[in-house]
Amino acid sequence: MTDDHRVGPPSFGSERETLRAFLDYHRATLAMKCEGLTDQQLREKSMEPSALSLLGLVRHMAEVERAWFRRTFEDRHAPMVWSEKVDFQAAYDASASTRAEAFTAWEAEVETSRRIEREAASLDLAGYQPRWGEEVSLRMVMVHVLLEYGRHNGHADLLREGVDGTVGA
Repeated sequence: MTDDHRVGPPSFGSERETLRAFLDYHRATLAMKCEGLTDQQLREKSMEPSALSLLGLVRHMAEVERAWFRRTFEDRHAPMVWSEKVDFQAAYDASASTRAEAFTAWEAEVETSRRIEREAASLDLAGYQPRWGEEVSLRMVMVHVLLEYGRHNGHADLLREGVDGTVGA
């Protein structure tokens, strides 16, 4: 990994500024965990029988961003990125994927998510979460996605260490 260029969340700020900053911090953490690795290294699996890899995590988080922002607030029928049906596990199979493919999709979904959040009048914006069959607030979505990143960045820590011994941040 290269130098840590992540911007930490503010010590003081509004609820929205804080949620936005923590999300961006965790997004940057996932990207940082993948820095300097080849496509092959990014595809290295954790252990049998798991299909988990750093590239699989990037692909999965593209699906998470799409499902929780785009499908909830803009187009509940938008197709998933790597599966015909809503199958978050499909994204983990990165055996034929490349950094360029995965990161292009993930970065596009992150930008869509950021735009949706910026354009929302408030965190109380309601959207329909098709997987749950109910309305949810933008606040709830931001917290949920933040928790997804926190969970998966823990996996990324272990995966990166397994690839080349790099630990930290």
